[in-house]
This record gives sequence, structure tokens and C-alpha cells, in this order.
Amino acid sequence: MVNSQDFAKRLHKVLDYYGLSASSFADRIDFNRSSISHLLSGRNKPSLDFVMKVLNEFPEVELYWLLNGKGIFPKKESEELNELAQVKTIDTATYSLSEEEKSKNPSEIKQNQPHSSLNDSLIERIVIFFKDGTYKIYNNS
Repeated sequence: MVNSQDFAKRLHKVLDYYGLSASSFADRIDFNRSSISHLLSGRNKPSLDFVMKVLNEFPEVELYWLLNGKGIFPKKESEELNELAQVKTIDTATYSLSEEEKSKNPSEIKQNQPHSSLNDSLIERIVIFFKDGTYKIYNNS
């Protein structure tokens, strides 16, 4: 169940984040100004129509955060944190190659390698981003 007072606080955060007044927010999502006022005061609970309009107009707002306060706002920051967490969980084991394997073309070395069932022809390129802002591109050619 949505707590009206807590919902109102989160809605205020959305308005502050986008630098909108209550009336400009209402205009932007095409919603009745008085209804926005009632939501911001905690008098009313949000309708499904209201929530859907907010989510459609403001992609950084996450549904569960808006309704229950669970998650992070803005969503963009949350997605970046999730991506970083996924990158850190990639298997970083090193594989030693024999002298024979070192002389081969990397596309010929598939046994005992992670993702060996992956078809190399599906990979167009791999881009590695470094903390200093530089990057390295490896093309499949």
C-alpha cells in the first residue's frame, strides 16, 4: 500500500530534480493541476493513470521507487551502478597458453576458454573502457 506522505516526498524530489513547479509538472504529464496539488500535500494516493504518465514522461523515475521508496532515483544512476556491479562479477581468471597456442590466430584457440560455444562471427567488435577515459577497440576481422 502506498503511503501518501512518503509518496508526496518522492514526488517533490522528482519536481526538484527536473526543476519543475507543480503546475508545469501537471502540464507536462497532461494531468489536472488540483490533483497534483492533492498528491503533493499527501491528501490523495496516486492513480494508475497518474503513475503511468509520470513513468512515460520521466524515464529516470523507477516504478518501485516512486510507489514504495525502494530503489534509487534517478534510475540512470541505478542502471550505471548495476552495470558496474555486473562488470565486477565477470570471471577474471587468467588462462595460460602453451607456446603452440600463442603462435595460433586467437580465433583458432577455443578449447578451455570461457564462452567457447560463442560463434565469433556474431561479434563485431569489443570495446574496453579504462578509468582514465581512454578506450581500446578490438574488431573482429
